Amino acid sequence: MPAYVISEVEVLDEELADTYRTLAEASIRRYGGRYIVRGAAPEAMEGAWPASQRVVVVEFPDADRAKEWYASSEYADALKVRKTALERRLLLVEGVAE
Repeated sequence: MPAYVISEVEVLDEELADTYRTLAEASIRRYGGRYIVRGAAPEAMEGAWPASQRVVVVEFPDADRAKEWYASSEYADALKVRKTALERRLLLVEGVAE
């Protein structure tokens, strides 16, 4: 069953954020992930959404693969950069079985 990593992101440093994106993308692909939504500014149909925040959604083959990616040495380099590049909330949810 597919799993989705959903990020609510606020960029703190654009140059470092670009570095993070490059490192993260390479590691995501290595673990079978693919971007569904990347850096989108959502339209709030109900409630409020801060104008400075963006959304990223990455699909993985399953939750175990997503967890392997997050704990991987490949992603560790991106996480080091993320600490000063972005403020975010990161969620993992399982998709619906087809």
